[in-house]
Amino acid sequence: MEELISIKDVSYIYNDGKKALQDVNISVGKGEKIAIMGPNGAGKSTLFGLLNGILKPSSGIIKIDKLETVKKNLPKIRRDVGVVFQDSDDQLFNSSVRQEIAYGLLNIGVFGEELNKTIKWALEVVGMEGYEDKSPHNLSGGEKKRIALASVLAMKPKVLVLDEPTASLDPRGVSKLIKLLDYINKKFNITLIFSTHDVDIVPLLADRVYLIDKGKIVLNGSTEEVFDNKEIIRKMDLRLPRVAHLVEILEKDGEVQVDKLPLTIGQARKILKNRSDINV
Repeated sequence: MEELISIKDVSYIYNDGKKALQDVNISVGKGEKIAIMGPNGAGKSTLFGLLNGILKPSSGIIKIDKLETVKKNLPKIRRDVGVVFQDSDDQLFNSSVRQEIAYGLLNIGVFGEELNKTIKWALEVVGMEGYEDKSPHNLSGGEKKRIALASVLAMKPKVLVLDEPTASLDPRGVSKLIKLLDYINKKFNITLIFSTHDVDIVPLLADRVYLIDKGKIVLNGSTEEVFDNKEIIRKMDLRLPRVAHLVEILEKDGEVQVDKLPLTIGQARKILKNRSDINV
């Protein structure tokens, strides 16, 4: 897989001397879906600020599609790396949905019919066509999230960076957003990098996981490999997906035997179907 993001030996120290990141190494391939997990204050937000050049590393090198995050490359990098904020209200500031999506496009010289086509395309991708004249401030939380996503997608980024994408969404909204992000990744080969405290969505969306704590990468690997390290997960004040915890309890009670804990309902169903006395 071709490498799209390279973070080598990166540290970041704030002006007050606090070390937010220490010797971080991350490699992300084109089209991957990467979850960044860790407790509050672990360094996730600082890491995201480094990816599109909002912050400059104190040491180490970050490259996006072979371009280092130095001043001369930032205009292109900021087009290639689209950021979707945790709180959509921090991202939506125009009086109409159309103006919201047009804002970034106008700044890079997209006008006329191309502008109209791109706005229409972005809204269709997120399932919000027909909302052009609505005020984004009067929309629901899930709708705001989709408009914020559309405004970033309109720039045709190579990477989507999402800070707590499911925060403040109800269960149905979470399910719809996961399906949408997975569709965007597969349809357009856009790399996804997201941070989350919602452990249950990680096996549904991520190919690989990086655990970060106190500014250091503690563990990385596939979702199965990372969640197999239960002690490390819990030591970081995180938890297993609920279905994995349930099967863990059943195993301790002698109800089931598993080689590996299931991380999704689908995986758990396959395990339980092997029990002749359980109807699933």
